[in-house]
Amino acid sequence: MMLRLGFAWSSTSSTAIKHIAQARLFTGSFQRKDNHTLYKSQCSGLQQALQFSQTSVLASNVTRVSWDNFRSSGVVFFSMASGSDGFDRLNTPKYTNRLSKEKSSYLLQHAHNPVDWYPWGQEAFDKAKNEDKPIFLSVGYSTCHWCHVMERESFEDEEIGKVLSENFVCIKVDREERPDVDKVYMTFVQATSGGGGWPMSVWLTPDLRPFLGGTYFPPRDSGRRPGLKTVLLRIIEQWQSNRETLESSGKKVLEALRKGTAISASPGETLPFCPDVANRCYQQLAHSYEEEYGGFREAPKFPSPVNLMFLMSFWAVNRASSVGAEALRMALHTLRMMALGGINDHVAQGFHRYSTDSSWHVPHFEKMLYDQGQLAVAYITAYQVSGERLFADVARDVLLYVSRDLSDKSGGFYSAEDADSFPTAESTEKREGAFCVWTAGEIRELLPDIVEGATGGATQADIFMHHYGVKEQGNVDSAQDPHGELQGQNVLIVRYSVELTAAHFGISVDRLSELLSVARAKLAEVRRARPPPHLDTKMLASWNGLMLSGFARVGAVLGDKALLERAERAAHFLQKHLWDEENQRILHSCYRGNNMEVEQVASPISGFLDDYAFVVCGLLDLFEATQRVRWLQWAEELQLRQDQLFWDSQGSGYFCSDPSDPTLLLALKQDQDGAEPSANSVSAMNLLRLSHLTGRQDWIQRSQELLIAFSDRLTKVPIALPEMVRSVMAQHYTLKQIVVCGQPDAEDTASLISCVNSLFLPHKVLMLADGNTENVLNQKLPILSTLVSLDGKATAYVCKNFTCALPVTCPQELRRLLLE
Repeated sequence: MMLRLGFAWSSTSSTAIKHIAQARLFTGSFQRKDNHTLYKSQCSGLQQALQFSQTSVLASNVTRVSWDNFRSSGVVFFSMASGSDGFDRLNTPKYTNRLSKEKSSYLLQHAHNPVDWYPWGQEAFDKAKNEDKPIFLSVGYSTCHWCHVMERESFEDEEIGKVLSENFVCIKVDREERPDVDKVYMTFVQATSGGGGWPMSVWLTPDLRPFLGGTYFPPRDSGRRPGLKTVLLRIIEQWQSNRETLESSGKKVLEALRKGTAISASPGETLPFCPDVANRCYQQLAHSYEEEYGGFREAPKFPSPVNLMFLMSFWAVNRASSVGAEALRMALHTLRMMALGGINDHVAQGFHRYSTDSSWHVPHFEKMLYDQGQLAVAYITAYQVSGERLFADVARDVLLYVSRDLSDKSGGFYSAEDADSFPTAESTEKREGAFCVWTAGEIRELLPDIVEGATGGATQADIFMHHYGVKEQGNVDSAQDPHGELQGQNVLIVRYSVELTAAHFGISVDRLSELLSVARAKLAEVRRARPPPHLDTKMLASWNGLMLSGFARVGAVLGDKALLERAERAAHFLQKHLWDEENQRILHSCYRGNNMEVEQVASPISGFLDDYAFVVCGLLDLFEATQRVRWLQWAEELQLRQDQLFWDSQGSGYFCSDPSDPTLLLALKQDQDGAEPSANSVSAMNLLRLSHLTGRQDWIQRSQELLIAFSDRLTKVPIALPEMVRSVMAQHYTLKQIVVCGQPDAEDTASLISCVNSLFLPHKVLMLADGNTENVLNQKLPILSTLVSLDGKATAYVCKNFTCALPVTCPQELRRLLLE
């Protein structure tokens, strides 16, 4: 078969561009989200339009492989494990390139490839223009499984490395370090191929315009799939003989994408009607809900905290209705099944990225910081609405894991823990889940003691294996283990309630709980002696903001001062290491250096919209949890800076990155709440909360304008933006201002605040008025000085637009008032 590369812009090209301009494209990355089918259907118009004009055999054979084909072959877009460290750890590296000077773990993993890699930057751009060469852009992240497969197979291959280095300017990008670059080119790949994922491979002209894109490429031809070497040779050929067509088609595709991805408010448009939007979002989630184990697809199954938080918020305003009860049941059942499943690390706490099966049993073992932060909030919210202790315990466990394994001594939080590790200290090849799984023999050897009084002379191992589903032959189905890495191994999953297990062995529940706790501690000790997985010690402002919310929210609900102190340490870290006071800007990232101190790159990366939005949200949560005004003041300062840097004064809403950056060819506004919420969704609520805490009415207006800009998505596919739907609900139902008048350290003040924190009130702000008229809060909200304590007792006022109900001094009366 003759391979042909390039774009054939036929007479239909103008029609294609028209279709693209009319299509609505989600710019979020679907592979970190679980609404895959919805994403595909919404993008189909844009994909079809682009496919009119892109006739490359490579594109059809490589980047248009169907989801089912990828899944069945094991090349799953959702895979996010780590492979090798970039070179054999037993040998001195033969090659060293300029990535060795970088701080990013992902870039350092490629520092010893026989490829002349450049980081994203002017040096690489100038080289491409001066030498008139196309650019090969490779994007991934340090815990990405297929990124490391492609590295081992292709980027460590000297022949391929020579072809790349001699004919292309090769740029390597850590998507977590440069999400702006990733979003632009992932938009191109998704639109032209119908899919996306990492590693992402894109070929660009010297002026950064993409003309071909894909994901993983094998090194050599395999069946009908061309290998990377073949692709490279055809691109070189076409660059020399058909360059004008490549450049022209790339330019046209880019113009079409600019139109197709535009999000703006139309003249005269108003806020979408909240009840309709919220009900449609609920119905769409209910339609995709999986009844037996919860979650919102069969498999792979993702935690999707944004969906769960929407369902609990929907219940909060529909408590008396059947749909409200059903929304709550869906959320709590999902959270309960996740907590019992193998996606939850029963030995060392924390949640893995996703489950490969529908029962939450066999996970992809990577752990991401952004999951921990959001799930801590989701579980403590479930505790607020249900009173079920399991949910509070899980929230605590998540924070225990983060405090122990993802925390820097500076107060910051690391990004991720890898899925793969060496099974033993002597191993030379990493395996998925090796750090976390167990054989039955290992369990029996660790827990040999007979349990006195247990039925049939059962040992600790018998009881533990029964409760956690451990089998002699291993409990991992071969369908969840395509590479045979988990044969004979067990992923712990709670198979029975403690009551059933206790009854089965004839012991008390308390005795069982103690036995299981001791057993887990023994397993944890053994795990600490195993070779640990790679730890990505990059510290991102955005993800630290999400984790700040987790510690603040859980600490407030449980009244745990240690958790609140940890939250404040994180806020101090952000202020010290990721805030550029001189230039008044957030910095996106910093790094743990070889001497265990926080380090920064020579040219620090300026913060993106996510960084501002997530940190502001975390600071607002911290302010409400501690009532320390300094955090509110900094949140207000950051919001003002965010408005200056990212607000679209023409079409409303916030751009994801600096729209004036000449190296970014698309100015995007993310319109999908995925593994992380869209920063526009978070900002809509931030603005509303800030307006009620500072008295700035213009921020209410800005929040409304933002929501209007996204009204088309909110009306048609609210399931794509469940976090933003929560902001629509908050606008509709109006935030309650809860003001507690009292002395900060007084017991009666603490009782009233504890009462507020015990309840899930999605539409409220909490303030403490301590009677000090010089207080910054009193100066911002003069009405606070008119609210006083009754008879010297701490007193609570529940207000809407500062029109207040009668004051109360009793926590029980306050609870009744808040639930009315």
